Amino acid sequence: MPAEAPPQMPVVSAAPPMPPAHADPFYLSDDDRTMGMLVHLLAILTGILGSLILWLVKKDQSRFVDHHGKEAVNFQLTMLLYIVVLMVFGLITMGFGMIIAVPLVMVIGICGLVFEIMACLAANRGEWHRYPMTIRFIS
Repeated sequence: MPAEAPPQMPVVSAAPPMPPAHADPFYLSDDDRTMGMLVHLLAILTGILGSLILWLVKKDQSRFVDHHGKEAVNFQLTMLLYIVVLMVFGLITMGFGMIIAVPLVMVIGICGLVFEIMACLAANRGEWHRYPMTIRFIS
């Protein structure tokens, strides 16, 4: 009978392999979510200027912040366009159109505020939010 070979000892490496720190390709840091939220919050507080500045500064650092910055700026531009068109309509009709334009501007303002708050909360949750009825000036 042939002699049995001794059992082989398992090879143990010096250190177990470590998984990458952020293995999830869709990982969002707290900073990404905060900046995404802040770009919408600045739209509420400063209009287009605050959102535009923050987006221009942070757009190359995170796809998430870039997306939310574009959305906030596009939404602000769209709201501005809607309001200007309504005011021009009111002036062209020698003021009679203001009876329609002023209440519509107020409705647009309230809806805009609600949509901005919803976008702010969505960004804080890490969601890729898109504003409704927005013209995509910046794609």
